[in-house]
Amino acid sequence: MHTLAYGDIKAAADRIAGRVRPVTVTPVDPGAIRTAHRDSPDDRPEEPCQVWLALEFMQHTGSFKARGAQNFIQAHREAGTLPDVGVTIASGGNAGLACAWAAQQQGVRATVFLPANAPAVKVAKLRGYGADVRLIGSEYAEALAACEEFTNSTGALASHAYDHPLIAAGAGTLLEEIRHRIPDLDTVVVAVGGGGLFAGVATAARHHGLRTVAVEPENCRALNAALRSGAVVDVAVDSVAADSLGARRTSPMALHAARQDGVHSVLVPDSEIVRARQALWDHRKVAVEHGAATALAALTSPDRHTPEGPTAPDRGYRPGKGEKVCVVLCGANTDPSDLATRPEQH
Repeated sequence: MHTLAYGDIKAAADRIAGRVRPVTVTPVDPGAIRTAHRDSPDDRPEEPCQVWLALEFMQHTGSFKARGAQNFIQAHREAGTLPDVGVTIASGGNAGLACAWAAQQQGVRATVFLPANAPAVKVAKLRGYGADVRLIGSEYAEALAACEEFTNSTGALASHAYDHPLIAAGAGTLLEEIRHRIPDLDTVVVAVGGGGLFAGVATAARHHGLRTVAVEPENCRALNAALRSGAVVDVAVDSVAADSLGARRTSPMALHAARQDGVHSVLVPDSEIVRARQALWDHRKVAVEHGAATALAALTSPDRHTPEGPTAPDRGYRPGKGEKVCVVLCGANTDPSDLATRPEQH
């Protein structure tokens, strides 16, 4: 099993310094969280907390994945292990974009395998980075199998969307930056697909004594299922956020991180993901992927509550009194055509 240590994240931070965009954080009006469901029958007063949004969707290629891809490419460049045939990766879209972008920065060829139903906006951007795009099957697992066959037949360097220590360590650099901007942070909230962002962020957070809330769609819950089963297991993938969070199974590295102290697993329904994404547009004119909105949905879901244990299937997350929380908005590679502008509600 790949393992991840805080030293890997510090090394990644040094390696990618100046090659990625530093994250911007912005505070959220507490009322926007507390009153998101004023019509809920359970309309109880809540204790004040402080919430920030980490605007990582402003990163190169539109998602946090640029961090891991840069770390992966740079580490192999330093080691002299980048083959002439280039790199290859299977992806739901964002990891492929990041890999293609990082490869282009180094003059390296990238071959990217995606499910045939990947969003057209991501396919177009991939080709814009000069990648050789190959559309295979209907879900990530099928694209991954084709990528592995390509690797074996060509000798291309195989990257991974999430299950690689260099990829996860690069993602973990995000938490280091957030801490510098919010020094007294208590909790970081991240969406989880395969688990690369989660593993990196949770490893860094644990080093600093912070809580990590891992948020998944109810019907796209690879990490939560692994926690409940005690081992990595396959799960069904059926969510509005499946294009970015649709891994059939989490990584052993992510499961290991999730078993550590200070980690809480949270599930949210698709209806709340859609609501949170729409709210970001209505009130901030921010267009993010459903996967990014999944993290925010943990705080705006009406039945959220304080977690009781790492394997409890919690429905949302309710911060405690005075808790300082940062929600990672991790990607913006989305089709904004379904974000209708609606009158502000007062």
